[in-house]
Amino acid sequence: MMAKQAPNNENMTTYKLVVVGEGGVGKSALTIQFFQRMFVEDYDPTIEDSYLQHTEIDGCWCILDVLDTAGQEEFSAMREQYMRKGDGFLLVYSVTDAQSFDNIRNFHTQILRVIDRDRYPMILVGNKVDLVHLRKVTEEQGRELAAELHIPYLETSAKDPPLNVDTAFHDVVRVIRDQPVESPKKKRRTFSSLRKQLKCVVM
Repeated sequence: MMAKQAPNNENMTTYKLVVVGEGGVGKSALTIQFFQRMFVEDYDPTIEDSYLQHTEIDGCWCILDVLDTAGQEEFSAMREQYMRKGDGFLLVYSVTDAQSFDNIRNFHTQILRVIDRDRYPMILVGNKVDLVHLRKVTEEQGRELAAELHIPYLETSAKDPPLNVDTAFHDVVRVIRDQPVESPKKKRRTFSSLRKQLKCVVM
């Protein structure tokens, strides 16, 4: 059986996804597991890494352009720059780190302020669920916060075998696709026309 080939790039929508959260919550581990199918335990603090991949989601081919961002406070000045670029966001915290969970609201608020929207495509990701004995944030707490922020919730582990890693990135695209077409308060220049078209290439 021949493998399906991705269609021509010109016919595909590009989704710029941004992975945000405190330092050390496993953003890079999730991103590398998704793109390279490997688990990286020891990883230097990220300044900013981007990854590109053709992906088929619900029968529609698209290009995922994913930005893995720095969580460290010394890189916080860069946040507004990447927040303006994103079509959708993964808000990641570690279930072993209550502080990273508490700071999710700050990321959520800042994204909405920078983009100047009341709502925007995001999902809440509770990572490192494989570290059961170190868990400090319950699944119920995660779901309650997601409900408060009006965004979907997912628990993940980048460790082999990975849990919900593909689902996390795919779900952000689904949220983008499902969002109603909304005129921003301020004219956005990046990818708004692509989102309005929402072209779907089915093989």
